[in-house]
Amino acid sequence: MALDLEFVRSQFPAFDSPVLSTHAFFENAGGSYPCRQVIDRLTRFYTHRKVQPYAPYPSSELAGAEMDEARQRLAAMMNVAGPEVSFGPSTSANTYVLAQGVRGWLKGRNAAIVVTNQDHEANSGVWRRLAEDGIEVREWQIDPQTGSLDPADLARLLGDGKVRLVAFPHCSNVVAEINDVALIAAMAREHGARTVVDGVSYAPHGFPDVAALGCDAYLFSAYKTFGPHQGIMVLRQDFGMELPGQAHFFNQSVLYKRHTPAGPDHAQIAACAGMADYVDALAAEHGISGDAAARSRGVHDLMRQAEVAVIAPLLDYLAGRNDLRLIGPRQAGARAPTVAVALDGPALPVAAALGRDGIACGGGDFYAVRPLAAMGVDGERGVLRMSAAHYTSPEEVARLIAALDRVL
Repeated sequence: MALDLEFVRSQFPAFDSPVLSTHAFFENAGGSYPCRQVIDRLTRFYTHRKVQPYAPYPSSELAGAEMDEARQRLAAMMNVAGPEVSFGPSTSANTYVLAQGVRGWLKGRNAAIVVTNQDHEANSGVWRRLAEDGIEVREWQIDPQTGSLDPADLARLLGDGKVRLVAFPHCSNVVAEINDVALIAAMAREHGARTVVDGVSYAPHGFPDVAALGCDAYLFSAYKTFGPHQGIMVLRQDFGMELPGQAHFFNQSVLYKRHTPAGPDHAQIAACAGMADYVDALAAEHGISGDAAARSRGVHDLMRQAEVAVIAPLLDYLAGRNDLRLIGPRQAGARAPTVAVALDGPALPVAAALGRDGIACGGGDFYAVRPLAAMGVDGERGVLRMSAAHYTSPEEVARLIAALDRVL
């Protein structure tokens, strides 16, 4: 079964916008277009529900019910319990708060953690700073040529039994290779370590089945998964309750409140249910049935199939040029459709030239300073990053390739 691209694009008002529709959009890794269902829910909340939720009057009860719906439906999609899903202002903020919990959990325990140099800085810097409290920080290093993480290297880091946590990305926002989360989580678990997965660069390409992955925490951003600007954190029950709480003392018995010290953005949480609406709409259109997790897995596979097919011509084109370096795997099936290239000169002026030619993409380091440095990429020059999503059309990729020919 193939993804019905016409139906998909009809769910995104951006493609009818007199402003946004004038260019081919290849900066999805920085933030996706929101689907119609999210926009409708956000509008409804601000129009009809904008009161303090959970009070005993009708509009407030409806506001609270819509917030609860978002949590429950996203949890069902990802095959976890409702209280295991919490919201925060961003994934960077959620990771920071989680790291403070780990700081208290490990302080004084003669423990170690593992981080990678493949990560976006949000899932690297906060963990490295735990060394301030005497927690040993070990770096799982990428191959400087390919950008890959080798599980054999992780096994050596885990060998002495001191490691209590491994933080790593589902995929990098510049390398884009999809890491085997289930394998890594199982390795860590065998050595008594918890796992925290940065899913920001993977979740836009299919919501994860967190139970199947076997990790202890999974974090991603709603504004990159067709929703509003919220960070979403899945924190499994046993790990979340073992960590010292980071919120008001009287809220710490409730898991989704225990590690969310910031006041929730009521409207945007409620609007996140629109992401589940969108997944269900795709499932219904393509004849995918079953419970919420099964429908989500089916839509995930449809998205990945479409993205692998649409991005392959770009990878073929770039691999045929000798004036740039393609970062990450050459094979479309091994990566997310986020394609970064190192050029002979600065990337930002090239991105600007592409912008004038009807292509929206970005140039810079994208907070991936450590992986770029490890691969010998000049941080001042950065990389040109072109990122697709399941709604990207073959015609848009052809436009991108033609524009690259003219600009490069």
